[in-house]
Amino acid sequence: MSRPFRFSVQAFMPANAAEWYDTARAAEDLGYSCLHLADHYIGPGQAAAAAQHPPQLVAAIPAMMAAAAVTTELHIGARVMCVDYHHPVVLAKSLATIEMLSDGRLEAGFGAGWITSEYEAMGLTMDSPGTRIDRMLEYVEVAKAFFAGEQLDVHGRHVNVGGMTATPASPRPKGPPIMIGGGSPRVLRAAGAVADIVSLNFDNSAGMIGARGLASGTAHATAEKIEWVREGAGDRFAELELETAAYFVVVTDDSATASAGFARAFGMSPDDVGNHVHMLIGSVDEICDTLEQRRRDYGISYVCVGSNNMRDFAPVVARLAGT
Repeated sequence: MSRPFRFSVQAFMPANAAEWYDTARAAEDLGYSCLHLADHYIGPGQAAAAAQHPPQLVAAIPAMMAAAAVTTELHIGARVMCVDYHHPVVLAKSLATIEMLSDGRLEAGFGAGWITSEYEAMGLTMDSPGTRIDRMLEYVEVAKAFFAGEQLDVHGRHVNVGGMTATPASPRPKGPPIMIGGGSPRVLRAAGAVADIVSLNFDNSAGMIGARGLASGTAHATAEKIEWVREGAGDRFAELELETAAYFVVVTDDSATASAGFARAFGMSPDDVGNHVHMLIGSVDEICDTLEQRRRDYGISYVCVGSNNMRDFAPVVARLAGT
């Protein structure tokens, strides 16, 4: 049986406090399930340009709490927290505090980091992908101890913490859902094994946004990613919620012209654009049909759109959310 649709909004650069609060309230009013940020620290400049990545004006953790404070039902989170930018206990306690103060509205996202120029700009060593993923899994273990209010006792290759009770505990018996995102075999198998929500993203192994990542969102590549998740999940695959972001959204009655423009810009065929899991182009009816088809084909039921598209996309949310 398919999971019901959920939709979230991701925002990168609110210009000021009023805009951020308006975005949070609008996301809730329009029926979105969650408001996300990305956990990045590079503002406009050379590092962001090298990564071809939108700069992020605000830090994720305080912005998440601010959004929770002006809403009542909207979940808040980050797609995803880069563990290398945080101490494991400080990150876990911060997330557990948001979970407690929001009365159980956190979606706890974790990622292994990927933007090479951001690591360099922050003066951080960027370890191999395998090392970063192993470290992320140990951070998840610490966070789960906090959400459960357990004795903290995590001693691994990368994390060595203990000697205290991990508080505050989540007000929810099972704690917040754990999201892990990525696009490589290793991280998606890991996500399948331990996460509640698996975020299918670009293959960002190039350390920047580019052609390789974009090509990893085609129908064939997405089916391959689902198999990696399934390999990691085993018998628990049916319990997972599969999520992806529609980074390119155009709500239009002239889908052919819009799709042809993307095909020329990205060097793809129109078919590849139409079947690209990170693109949604067409009328409300066409987009709804596309999302229902992708749920049948891949099991993807949770879709994120950018805050710049959330109002145009709202009729899709109104029609499909919860169905």
